[in-house]
Amino acid sequence: MMADYRHILLIKPSSLGDIVHAMPTCAAIRRAYPKARLTWLVKREWAGIVERIDGVDRVWPVEPTAAGWLSQVSALRAERFDLVVDLQGLFRSAAIGWFTGSSLLVGFANGREGSPWFYSRRVPVPELEMHAVDRYLLVAKAVGAGVSGAPEFRFRIPPADHDEVERLLTRFGVIPGTSWVAMNASARWPTKRWPAESFAEVADRLQQDGYGAVVIIGGPEERADVATVSAMMKTPAIDLTGATTVGLLPALLSKASMLITNDSGPMHIAAAVGTPVVALFGPTSAVRTGPYGAGHEVLTGNVPCRPCFSRTCHNALPLECLRRVSSEQVLTAARAQRPLRMVPR
Repeated sequence: MMADYRHILLIKPSSLGDIVHAMPTCAAIRRAYPKARLTWLVKREWAGIVERIDGVDRVWPVEPTAAGWLSQVSALRAERFDLVVDLQGLFRSAAIGWFTGSSLLVGFANGREGSPWFYSRRVPVPELEMHAVDRYLLVAKAVGAGVSGAPEFRFRIPPADHDEVERLLTRFGVIPGTSWVAMNASARWPTKRWPAESFAEVADRLQQDGYGAVVIIGGPEERADVATVSAMMKTPAIDLTGATTVGLLPALLSKASMLITNDSGPMHIAAAVGTPVVALFGPTSAVRTGPYGAGHEVLTGNVPCRPCFSRTCHNALPLECLRRVSSEQVLTAARAQRPLRMVPR
C-alpha cells in the first residue's frame, strides 16, 4: 500500500533555473498526495518565484547564511514533516532536512558534500547525461509520485502580475497588443556570456526587420552588461534591467514572442511558460540544463574543451565555444521561432 503523506517539505533553495527544474517534481508530488500540505524551503531572494508555483501551500524563505539556516531548525522541527525531499543534494540542505526530525528524508545517492549520509532513502541516478528535470523526477518516483505523461510546469500567475507587466511595458514604450522579443544578455558566470556586440547586432537586426521591440531584461547586478549592449546598438534599446522582481518574470516572459538568451534562470522560466527560446550555450551542457521541451533552439560552438562546467575559460582562444556562434546563426534561429508565436498574449 502506498504511503499517505500529509505534511511534506521540499528543499530546493536555489538557484532560479534549478527551482524551475523542480516544478514537475512538485506537481507530481501534489498530484500523488492531493491532501498533503506541501512546504517549499527556498532562499529568500527566490521566494517570489516559488510563491507563484502551483501546488505549493507554504513558502519557507531562509537567509543564505549558515546562521540563517540554523535559525530555522526549531521551527522546522515543530512542523513534524512526515516526508522531506532534498533536491539540492548538498551538505547544508541535507543537514537541515535531517534536523527536521522527519522519519523519511529522501535525496540523491550521488549527492555532493557528504549529503547522502543524512538520507534515510537514497535515490540512484543511472547516468550523468540526463536533464535536471528528469533527474529530479527520479525522486518523485521514489516517493510514489511517478509521472506517466509530460512533466508539468504549472505557474499560478495572479492577474495583478499581468496588469503590472502591461503597465511596465507601456511605460517603456511597448505598444499594447504588439509583438516584442525578450533578450537576456548577461549571466552569473562570465564564461556563459555571448559577446555584447553580438547581442547588439541581433537586437538591431530584429528591430529593423519588423520583429517588434527588443526588450532587454536582467537583475540589478546585470546593469553594466546590459548598458554595454545598449551602447553598441544603432536602434533604440528598451532596458528593463532591474525594473522587475523575480516574481514578475513568468508574467513578463509569457507575453514575449521569444527569448534570446545566455544560459540563465530566465531561460528556464520562458521555457516553462511556453515561450520559444533561442539559447547560447558555452561551458555548460544543454543535455543537462538546456531549455526543457520542444520548440527551443540551442546554439554553441563545437570545441573539444566543452562542456567544461567552469567559471574560468582556460582555452587558448577565450570563450571560443560562444564566439564561434555568429549573429547570423542566432538571427536564423530567431526567424524560425517567429511562426510559433504570431498572436501576442
